Amino acid sequence: MAEMNDSNLDKTTVIQQAIASCCGAIITSLFVTPLDVIKTRLQAQSNPFSKGKCFVYSNGLMDHICVCDNGDSKAWYKKPGHFKGMLDAFVKITQREGVKSLWSGLPPTLIMALPTTVIYFTCYDQLSEALKSRLGKDDEHIPVLAGSLSRFGSVTIVSPLELIRTRMQYRKFSYKQLYLCVSSKVASDGWLSLWRGWSSTVLRDVPFSAIYWYNYEHFKKILCKELGTREPTFFIAFASGAASGSIASVITLPFDVVKTHRQTDLWECETLKSAVPQRDSTSTWAVMRKIVAKNGITGLFAGIIPRLFKVAPACAIMISTYEYGKSFFSHLNEKMSQHP
Repeated sequence: MAEMNDSNLDKTTVIQQAIASCCGAIITSLFVTPLDVIKTRLQAQSNPFSKGKCFVYSNGLMDHICVCDNGDSKAWYKKPGHFKGMLDAFVKITQREGVKSLWSGLPPTLIMALPTTVIYFTCYDQLSEALKSRLGKDDEHIPVLAGSLSRFGSVTIVSPLELIRTRMQYRKFSYKQLYLCVSSKVASDGWLSLWRGWSSTVLRDVPFSAIYWYNYEHFKKILCKELGTREPTFFIAFASGAASGSIASVITLPFDVVKTHRQTDLWECETLKSAVPQRDSTSTWAVMRKIVAKNGITGLFAGIIPRLFKVAPACAIMISTYEYGKSFFSHLNEKMSQHP
């Protein structure tokens, strides 16, 4: 048992890692989504969403662009409510609309978020293990390399699927119409048009991932040492996840602000049938310059408190449930090997 932490990965299979990450993802989304639903309802109250307007919906695992549709006056984000703040909104939504309303809009987003999370976490563990055998298990570059590569891969795989999901959600396409729309877009703009918005996602998510995993492994090691344990407990993983998630979200916030601006602007151009801006004017650096010119340098750090409130618990819940799941399978595998 003393070698548990060092050989934890050897004792969990890829399938077990995928199951642990999938369970962690579901638990995370169930805890974090109500915060975003309340935030969106408060937003809609102060500035009602008109047709073609976009907002960002987060289930704690992924950000999704949602496009408002005028015809759908029964949409969850259009329900009336006079809320004085987050707590008041929580109480009133629960009383008037039922507890289920706190998870409005969640199921369709999980279709994208669950596979992404499973690919990301499983790849991270597999890459870490492969790099440990090459570089030695104490090499500090491993979390940075494994975190960056696994996030880069998952973003690249999911980016065109997320673009298609948003288009389908807005236009209410059948699969045949969707296929025709995508194939005509590829024919006119080339295959790379399916990865529109990919660069701003990568610029935010890859540095976030590198910073997050580096700090997570570092804090985990320190806390394990302080508490005299070889295997991270639920508390160690939770505290390390919250701290490293907070640090990464503050450092990468300017890229988050830019990504939101770029994606909502592009979708609003498409849905409102206005001219799509030139590529030069929508590049990450051009959008950054525009934000700084309009709101000063603080504009790049807008929404820091709401982002921390969302990211810190999401990171903490996801990593602690994932580590707990791996630990469960690890002990199970050990028992199975002792009693064949």
